[in-house]
Amino acid sequence: MPAAQFDYIAPTTIDQAVAALVNGGRDTRVMAGGTDLIVKIRHRMLFPKCIVNLKRIAGLDAITVDKKTGLAIGATALLADVAAHKGIRRHYPTVAEAAGSTANVQVRNMGTVVGNLCNASPSADNAPTLMAMAATVDITGPSGSRRMPLDRFFQSPGVTALEAGEIVTAVRVPPPPAGSGTAYHSLSQRGKLDCSAVGVGTMIVLDGDRCTDARIIVGACAPVPMRTPEAEKTLIGKRMTDDLIRRAAQTASQETSPITDVRASASYRWKMVAVLAIRALTDARQMALRKSTSK
Repeated sequence: MPAAQFDYIAPTTIDQAVAALVNGGRDTRVMAGGTDLIVKIRHRMLFPKCIVNLKRIAGLDAITVDKKTGLAIGATALLADVAAHKGIRRHYPTVAEAAGSTANVQVRNMGTVVGNLCNASPSADNAPTLMAMAATVDITGPSGSRRMPLDRFFQSPGVTALEAGEIVTAVRVPPPPAGSGTAYHSLSQRGKLDCSAVGVGTMIVLDGDRCTDARIIVGACAPVPMRTPEAEKTLIGKRMTDDLIRRAAQTASQETSPITDVRASASYRWKMVAVLAIRALTDARQMALRKSTSK
């Protein structure tokens, strides 16, 4: 079978990339790492007329950690670099863990966190943690720049809120609140080599042992990574006991709408949401308590 034919553009500025997308129209695709895009092209699942590679744009691979403004991960920053970054591992450890648990070593050395988000897979490993930590995405397009909460970015499988000609230039995470703890747990058929069948990311905020805020995000159990507001309400304002965690985890499971596919059955996913939510909430509680005792 002959190789797919397409034009290839490697701009050196964001403005050039936006112009290439506008000129190329709907059959133009953006590439950062290409770990998903190239596979789809090879398997004849996608037929782009043009690919715009962002790798040559200076500064898009930047990773910055600032006490006041938080964490910023550029569009071409590699998963491996995020997982190994000392500042992220210290101040945003669950972000590093999620990046480090994505796919395999080869993919992490080519793929990007932003690319994982823009692929808009319901099972994206980096989405639950970033959504739980109230991340936003920086977007640049023909009409200028804007910033959007990540939990409004996903529209449906493979579809984001990006408009024609727009590019995500970075994902940003605000500084973690005082008394907060985070965690991410996932399951897949072949360890970390396969897409997650279920993933749960959470952030809680404690005042003593009482939960004052909570965000629980479930991946691979709905058309998009989803918050579980009823489960969050179960926690807020109460002492975060083991029994409360179990009740919140069960509520989170009941809020999801998984399907049966090649990775897992719907019934398995429902059960595993509760299991992983218990683990994630327990780990997040331990992190929050450890922070409070180390002050």
